[in-house]
Amino acid sequence: MSDDGIASPPTRRPTKSPDPDTRLTDDELWDESVRPVGPPPPSGHEYSQNGIAVGSHLIDVHDHLRLELTHLLEVIRRVQEGEVSAGEARGTLSELTMRQHDWRIGAYCASYCRVVTTHHGIEDAAIFPHLRKSDPQLAPVVDRLQQEHEVIHGILDQVDQHLVAHKNDDGDFDDLARAVSLLSDALISHLAYEEQQLVEPLARFGFYPGQV
Repeated sequence: MSDDGIASPPTRRPTKSPDPDTRLTDDELWDESVRPVGPPPPSGHEYSQNGIAVGSHLIDVHDHLRLELTHLLEVIRRVQEGEVSAGEARGTLSELTMRQHDWRIGAYCASYCRVVTTHHGIEDAAIFPHLRKSDPQLAPVVDRLQQEHEVIHGILDQVDQHLVAHKNDDGDFDDLARAVSLLSDALISHLAYEEQQLVEPLARFGFYPGQV
């Protein structure tokens, strides 16, 4: 177990919650200082290659969400500041893997929000119950992660409301940009915490029974 209380197998990539000066908004979504910490792994536990791959897969999925979020924020910023036209931004968005067959910025935002919602839905419905059963001491961490999911889903609702109000790409992006910035603050912090607490248990227990 590391000095910061994070249980991890030897190959876990280090992650941490972002420093305050990396935040895009001043909103206080939750108190990171009271986040529960999971139990240490069993002494001398040997991780299988498959188990290590399972733990790493969570980071891979999160890395994709982070990358796409960075692209989304950048495109909105460039349109807001007049660096590119909405039409040029559409060309940039065409390169992003999460977009569907709709070239509007609003449609890409909606697509990204659906992906985040789906990811959290899978965790809440399947992965978290499995981890609770595998190690009841993880319950406080899982409870906290689910609470943060609820906060993030509330922000996703805000983004959705601004998308409804945003009729075309030449409109006012301020409300939409702020909502996406708030989503970024919440999601980046949440993903880091989830990795810190779950990569090691996933390497032992897998995403579902019998996986590792």
